[in-house]
Amino acid sequence: MTASDLEQLLIARLIRERGGTSQTWQRVLGKVIVRDTATHAHCNWDVRLNGTDAQCAAIEHLLDNVRLRHSIVTLD
Repeated sequence: MTASDLEQLLIARLIRERGGTSQTWQRVLGKVIVRDTATHAHCNWDVRLNGTDAQCAAIEHLLDNVRLRHSIVTLD
């Protein structure tokens, strides 16, 4: 899975589970940051959230689940 694929997956799930628009969730989510697997062997990606406390909490809850299934991503 690529970083872009992961972003789209996260946004689609947020819309389905929490409502709102893709633009809103994209703004809150930001870009997926891909790190080197040599130093981040268990999960090589992260995000920098920028939203309300409720929006960030919704994303953090989703990220816990998604990281279990998609812990390693590649650059686009």
